[in-house]
Amino acid sequence: MSAAVTARGGRTGRRLHPLPVRIMHWINAVAMLIMITSGWGIYDDDVIIRGFHFAKFLRLGDWAAWSLNWHFAGMWLLAINGLIYLGYGVVTGRLRERLLPIRVSELLHTVRETLHFRLEHADITTYNAVQKLLYIIVILAGISQVVTGLAIWKPVQFSGLVSLLGGFQSARVLHFIGMAVIFGFLVLHVVLALLVPRTIWAMLAGGPVLARPGSRAKAPGP
Repeated sequence: MSAAVTARGGRTGRRLHPLPVRIMHWINAVAMLIMITSGWGIYDDDVIIRGFHFAKFLRLGDWAAWSLNWHFAGMWLLAINGLIYLGYGVVTGRLRERLLPIRVSELLHTVRETLHFRLEHADITTYNAVQKLLYIIVILAGISQVVTGLAIWKPVQFSGLVSLLGGFQSARVLHFIGMAVIFGFLVLHVVLALLVPRTIWAMLAGGPVLARPGSRAKAPGP
């Protein structure tokens, strides 16, 4: 069931995307772009897939050392902002409200509708089952990037972690896979946002006002 929204009730509820969420969202977006593009520069210095390189115009940093500096800067920005974002989501209940529950029947229904190019975007206040799953996957991928990144950054200090991951090269491969997952999510996220421009405006302006639990809700205007 879609979340209830008020027509003009700015004082009766809260925005779909409160100001702290909007600020942290865009900081995360910038930090992820820094991390990914600088990571491509580091990768090109010692490739994992033989013969596969990232074009120079896609990389952040003229050479590996500069890319590494950018990577560390993005790492701290993403780690600090990401922790605040997750903490805010847990404390306010936003993560539970937006991402749970995920029912198998709803997931299968959404996949089936997607394969038949029948996607509903009328209500931007709720995520379908596939969207919920993708957000959970990217959060877990982000956590895995921190773990594998630590193993690559300090392999001696975190030798136990490196061993647990199957060795230094395995940690690099897992880190690369995690990057691919996050990059794929970002591409899909941007494409869907462009298909439904209201979602972009909602993340800039806050979106519709959600009715408080127990209050009488009105359908949003056209």
